[in-house]
Parts: sequence; structure tokens; C-alpha cells
Amino acid sequence: MNNEQETSKKERDAKRRKPKKEGQPPMNRWKIAFLVLVGTIIACFAFIFVRITQVREPNYKPIPELVAKDGTPVIAIQSNKKQVNALIDFYLSDFQKDSDITYKFYLENEAMLNGTFKVLGYPIEFNLYFDPFVMDDGNVQLKAKSLSIGTLGLPIKEILKFVQRDYKLPSWVEVNPDDSTILLRLDQFRMQNGLFIRAEKINLVDDDIRMNIYLPKDTSSKED
Repeated sequence: MNNEQETSKKERDAKRRKPKKEGQPPMNRWKIAFLVLVGTIIACFAFIFVRITQVREPNYKPIPELVAKDGTPVIAIQSNKKQVNALIDFYLSDFQKDSDITYKFYLENEAMLNGTFKVLGYPIEFNLYFDPFVMDDGNVQLKAKSLSIGTLGLPIKEILKFVQRDYKLPSWVEVNPDDSTILLRLDQFRMQNGLFIRAEKINLVDDDIRMNIYLPKDTSSKED
């Protein structure tokens, strides 16, 4: 009988020593705050990446040349960067007067596009630098070569996608993110009475810019 009492006492002591099951302890508030912060940061970067890389329909449609290439040159113009910059500034100021997003384009020892885009509501400024090339058809190709955008590391291709998608551009300007170029389709830019322009030479280092103004070969294409 004493043995049974002793055994029963040991069982009771073992039960007393066994920890009671309790509910899960509450998660540390700092741990929760940290996880929320990490989740927010990941979500923000995901939003930025999707916003920048999202491809919409281009803001231009390919259109045929408005005038014949083999018109008659009537005026040869030799200009410099200061004069061309004044002309570009005047044109873009008028062209963008009703636009929410504005940009600048001007010539130094290279061509430069200056603009901004927003990240989480804050404007980020960028400068995109180009080498200009006169093509055989008198159009001008701008080949992007470098990008200045502070500490935010984005490739040139993604900035050009943003420009193509969100900027108001003239119909004769084609942005090609895949090959990092912008094409100035001067053959689609028509002046009064059907006159059109062909670039002949662009040497920014020596400040030598030349172009010709042509009469259209087909005089029936003239516009008032």
C-alpha cells in the first residue's frame, strides 16, 4: 500500500512539474513593425518597377513622308548652337503650354534632354545625353549615350520608355527605346506653303550646324 501511495505521489509531482499549455505568446511589436516596413518597401519598389517598365501604345503613329525627298533646295542655312537652342526653346514652350509634364531639349557639345518623372509623388530629374547623326535622307538620329539621374540606377532604355509613354512629343519625333535612339523625322515636318527641311551637317564641338530648306517637287502638296 505504501508503494502505491508513493507511486501516486510521484505521478502528482510529475504533473505539477509539467508546464501548462497556454496560448501563443503575442508577437513582439517591434517585429511586427519591422515586417510591415519591409513589406511596404518591397511594395513601393515593385510599384516603381512596374510603372517605369509598363509599355503602353506609343504616342505617335508611323506616317508616310509628307513631301518628296528630291525637291529643290532654295535656302542654305548655317547656324550655331545658341541660335538653334533659341529656336527649340521657342517651339517647345508653345508646344507644351497645355501639358502637365514639361521637358527641355538643347545642344551643348552633345544634345541633351532634361526632364522629370515622379517616384512616390516626388519629382526625380534626369539628363539624357545624345550624339546626333545626320542620316542620308536628311533626318536626324539622336543616339543616347549616357544618363544622369542622381543615385537612382535606371537604364537608358527604361527612361526612353517613360519619355515615349508619358511625354507630349511632336508627331514627327519617334522614340525607339529598344535601340536607345530618338529619330527626328524632318521629312514629316512641314513648313508653310509646303517647304521642308533637310539636315546637312551637325558638328556640335565645332559649333557648325547646317541645313537646307526645300521647295516640294509636287507643288500640289502645298498648304495654306
